[in-house]
Amino acid sequence: MMSTSATPTSPAPTSPAAGHDLRQQLPQVILATIASMTGFWAWMSIAPLQKTYATSMGLSEGQIAIMLAMPVLVGSLGRILVGALTDRYGGRTMFATILLLAAPAVILVSVAGEMKSYPLLLAAGFYLGIAGTVFAIGIPFSSAWYEPEKRGLANGIFGMGMCGTAVAALVTPRLAKGSLGYAGTHYAIAGVLVVMAAVVWFLMKESPAWDRQVNPIIPRITAALKLGITWQMCFLYAIVFGGFVAFSTFLPKYLTTVYPTEVDVIGAGNRMAMFVLAAVVARPFGGTLADKFGARIISAIAFVGIIVTAAIVSFQPPEGIVTGVTFLLMAASLGLGQGSIFGWVPRVAPKDKVGAVSGTVAAAGGLGGYFPPLLMAATYNPETRSYAFGLWALVITAALGLVLTLLLKGRRTTA
Repeated sequence: MMSTSATPTSPAPTSPAAGHDLRQQLPQVILATIASMTGFWAWMSIAPLQKTYATSMGLSEGQIAIMLAMPVLVGSLGRILVGALTDRYGGRTMFATILLLAAPAVILVSVAGEMKSYPLLLAAGFYLGIAGTVFAIGIPFSSAWYEPEKRGLANGIFGMGMCGTAVAALVTPRLAKGSLGYAGTHYAIAGVLVVMAAVVWFLMKESPAWDRQVNPIIPRITAALKLGITWQMCFLYAIVFGGFVAFSTFLPKYLTTVYPTEVDVIGAGNRMAMFVLAAVVARPFGGTLADKFGARIISAIAFVGIIVTAAIVSFQPPEGIVTGVTFLLMAASLGLGQGSIFGWVPRVAPKDKVGAVSGTVAAAGGLGGYFPPLLMAATYNPETRSYAFGLWALVITAALGLVLTLLLKGRRTTA
């Protein structure tokens, strides 16, 4: 995997933007970002209400972790296929389709909650995972609108759609406790998905530089999996995006468990939203800095930040300024790494496999967020209310990511 022999098999693509009118690039990427934000809001609609489900259904630590991880699993694995389908059908068709398909899933979550049925909630979460596949659509769509030297910026802007997670944390609990109520909140989210699908269908346009790929999908996915760079980017992105997803879903649970007297449900939701926003703001900076200084150095800085902050949190400092600042710095490090690593992907992937490679890397990122909550629940120490083992697992994994990043020095001049 580390052999330099992988280089000739995946040459840097020539600019598909040459000779095309790309003046609508920013509005189109912003539209894709808003569509992604809507999908992320739906994808994360279970996490902000996890305490409600735990109380009404009498769930254990393990059951809560599985409930939170279910949408992440499907949303991650589904990105491989959705990314490849985007190569063939384009971002407009795929965004509209996925948003429409996600709307009934949100309604099913509402039904499961009202029935207090844990098995149905798991099934609904499984279906809800489809909303998380929107990320694999936006990467090839945004990349086609920008020149290769600006794709870090393009994907950084699109990556801000992750703020849908913050919307879920801030808005969903308040709507559920307000005039809309639990069921009304979910119907509102489903309605937003349908409206956004219509907006995408009528306003979104494919880049003039985009080339529809008509080759069979499965062989393209298989070919992407044979590229060494695919697996290298998968590992790195699994750490930074996986860490983001894991903490976005598990942070309210973490804070209310470790600091039960200091942090309530609303406060935990606010902290989760701040965590997400810090990562979202940092992501375009990661892409832009990667364009200017190279993805390797920016990614290395991000991994160092993750290592230091996760180590500090593992010691369970008193709740307050230290924990608040540390989590914000961790989020910023994760966002910086996401921007730099995904700014790397479209440049090193063959032009006809950008969607397939992006989908595979995006899937790895989502899967990186699937296992940590399960590990945190399995290694939780109730006597000390400590998740230290899981946090040190993040420290070690990030250190391995740092080593790989440094070993990739000089691998590609376009990085």
